[in-house]
Amino acid sequence: MQIQFQFSPEEAKDDSFIRKAISKELKLPSDHPFSYKWHKRSFDARKRDIKVNASFEVFLDGVIPDFEPEFNPQKVTDDSKVVYIIGAGPAGLYAGLRALELGLKPIIFERGKDVRSRRRDLAQLNKEHLVNSESNYCFGEGGAGTYSDGKLYTRSKKRGDVMKALKWFVHFGAHEDIIVDAHPHIGTNKLPQIIVSMRDCIIDFGGEVHFESKLTDLEIADGAICSITINEKHKFEAKAVIFATGHSARDIFYLFQSKRIAIQAKAFALGVRVEHSQDLIDEIQYHGRHNDEFLPPASYALVTQVADKGVYSFCMCPGGIIAPCATENGEVVTNGWSPSKRNNPTSNSGIVVSVEPTELPNYTSDNPLVSLEFQQEVERNCWKAAGSTQAVPAQRLKDFVEGKKSKDFPRTSYQPGIISVDLNTVLPDFIASRLRKAFVDFDRKMRGFLTNDAVLHAPESRTSSPVSVPRDNETCMSVNTKGVFPCGEGAGYAGGIISAAIDGMKCVEAVKVYYDK
Repeated sequence: MQIQFQFSPEEAKDDSFIRKAISKELKLPSDHPFSYKWHKRSFDARKRDIKVNASFEVFLDGVIPDFEPEFNPQKVTDDSKVVYIIGAGPAGLYAGLRALELGLKPIIFERGKDVRSRRRDLAQLNKEHLVNSESNYCFGEGGAGTYSDGKLYTRSKKRGDVMKALKWFVHFGAHEDIIVDAHPHIGTNKLPQIIVSMRDCIIDFGGEVHFESKLTDLEIADGAICSITINEKHKFEAKAVIFATGHSARDIFYLFQSKRIAIQAKAFALGVRVEHSQDLIDEIQYHGRHNDEFLPPASYALVTQVADKGVYSFCMCPGGIIAPCATENGEVVTNGWSPSKRNNPTSNSGIVVSVEPTELPNYTSDNPLVSLEFQQEVERNCWKAAGSTQAVPAQRLKDFVEGKKSKDFPRTSYQPGIISVDLNTVLPDFIASRLRKAFVDFDRKMRGFLTNDAVLHAPESRTSSPVSVPRDNETCMSVNTKGVFPCGEGAGYAGGIISAAIDGMKCVEAVKVYYDK
């Protein structure tokens, strides 16, 4: 049975108190044996008296059932039932895992390296400012989330079975807390090994995973895909291909355009990444409490409207670090991540402005890449403004709002370094003006947020794909090319790890239907 309470943070960590509360609520005799486990947990810090919303599963026979992963793979050996998957991010990996359940053989091609090998390229990016265009924070096994946080929260409840996706993560090594917490998080330090376990499972059951294997061409005949080419020399006949390439694989969009696979410009978001001390965010959110052993590092979610356009926080990382996420030399990009304990002294979040293609200066209705080109131009301008390295242009928050160039900075977590620049002169005017107004409004909602102890790093530009690949709602196939299954964030059908994973499962289920016809 399930039972709900509201506790103080101290009470919620006291097993004896919880047991007494359950016994009292169920009117059990003092000597009645029972077991319990957390079902859901969330914090309500809207008032000074902070509460934990707690629900438990109670087992009166004292036996807690074993964890049920709801994952049932089968050995796949039939080479006539192959599904090719481009990309080994969450959409691609979950498509591969679901293929095993459906009796399809997944063959995954990933342009980047395996998770362990990626670390060397990330170290080189941080220390030597050298970008490996095929192995970086965005490209490689596990995708962007592997080395940039591993947040599992999603609002996409209607897109698929969120609980199933979370349980699969637990099956492959994540802590069961991700099923309990309202905003589940694995952490960059723990996610890589989970990704390796998923890959090993795919291989053990007959699938294939190939690294440093970049899609370089595809062949279309009679309105359907008939082959793909990897690394310019290995050609594979293909009836169905899932394209789970992520939001930063710009070459794929150009390839689709050249092959006349339908693509279109879409709205996206662009702005900055702001870094505060975690103590300050704790004090604001927890009404003066900080360094409290009973409370997790505080987060925030902010949104406002400026000139009828949304400005909002994105990918907030408590106790986190700002990372360089460029995918090519000649550009800079920021993102954020947190380790599992979220125990770094700073917090960071993207603060971004919604951008519609129609408001871009070079917009034309016949250019599906206008948003991508704008995004790329901002990244290049920021790269030049900071000295043409992986250092980024930066400014104290209050200085930005007041239009002053910052003279110095507190210590930043961004390892390649920061350069003082008035971001109002680098960011497009309509982006900068909306950000200035939004920060003033955010300070009304979180008193103390607008402080010169906070630092802006620019740009935060990869919140989502600037291009979408339209697909049929029923078949999940491209609207004009049979056998092409656009999938996940890169195609515009997901916005994070879990929603991408769910979409991967959905697409491979659609492939099965396509094969069975």
